[in-house]
Amino acid sequence: MKLPPLDGIRILCLAEQYPGPYATMLLADLGAEVVIVERPQGGDPARAFPGFHGALNRNKRAITLDLKTDEGKARLERLLADADVFMEGYRPGTITRLGFGPQRVREAHPGLVYVSISGFGQDGPQRDRPAHDLSYQTMAGLLFNLTAGTGHSVPSEVAIGDLSSGLFAALGIVTALFARTRTGEGTYLDVSMTDGLVSLMSVFLGGALNGSENADIGAEPAYALFTCGDGKRLSLSIAHEDWFWRPLCGLLGMPQHGDLVRAQRVERATALRRDIAAALVQQPRSHWAAVLEQAGIPWGPVNSIEEVVAEPQFAARGLFVTAAEDTAPGARYVRQPLLFDGAAFPLKRGVPALGEANAEYP
Repeated sequence: MKLPPLDGIRILCLAEQYPGPYATMLLADLGAEVVIVERPQGGDPARAFPGFHGALNRNKRAITLDLKTDEGKARLERLLADADVFMEGYRPGTITRLGFGPQRVREAHPGLVYVSISGFGQDGPQRDRPAHDLSYQTMAGLLFNLTAGTGHSVPSEVAIGDLSSGLFAALGIVTALFARTRTGEGTYLDVSMTDGLVSLMSVFLGGALNGSENADIGAEPAYALFTCGDGKRLSLSIAHEDWFWRPLCGLLGMPQHGDLVRAQRVERATALRRDIAAALVQQPRSHWAAVLEQAGIPWGPVNSIEEVVAEPQFAARGLFVTAAEDTAPGARYVRQPLLFDGAAFPLKRGVPALGEANAEYP
């Protein structure tokens, strides 16, 4: 296999816990040499949760240094001289107080891509507010339906703000590295978790910004979760398509509703959803899986975590992989999802121990 696209790129990552580690994991899987820089006492707090930490930090190297000491600062300065990307995830202003703010560092290393990830960004009235993902989601409007009492929105177990900011950071980094090939100059990236969520809300916010009405996909009666006869659940995801609604009504014994267009379905959504639920609860999910699949109607099982791991589709896509070198033989990881010419780049190594590469990065 040809060399990964980011081979030869070195990233120093001082960002802990979720967004920075997720971003750098994606980049490490694409060939970047990622060195996570941790405090000597305990390292990244996420190490207290080995499954969580391990899922985000395979394929990396790990060193320790204390930025509160002159020795630690001098060592980081030496490492910056050979780095392409520097990422930090402190509260705004903290890294500057430690002597490694973007202005000073970029003056010393003009080709460096410097990335700051924070909850609300480096400026604005909320920049210093402490928060976690749920608060970023509520502020960005992801649960907006709760304010209207319609109840379509529920908090996600997935940390959407953390993960989307990691994706935006990764996109920003590869864009800045590409720009550097033309100009020779690095870039400063200010990545806000909340800004990223506001961007994800673009199709909803467009109406408020321009005085137009938003389309509410969730208002459709067949865009919801339903319980089957064996207690297992499935999702139907008919968003607006009459050509899916008609055969669904036939399958569920509701032919009298098959000719309803979207506006009519939305108007009668509560009653129609109740009828759909009453039909689906008559048979186990395995029955509906076969029937819906054959009819070509959009649906999906509501999988448990164990069912996701056993899902044949994901096995066929090769989403769960092992690393060539690993201190935990047989450990499996979720690969980054991009395929290049039909293939993914293999993982080189597993999860690094705290400070395991100190001797290699003096």
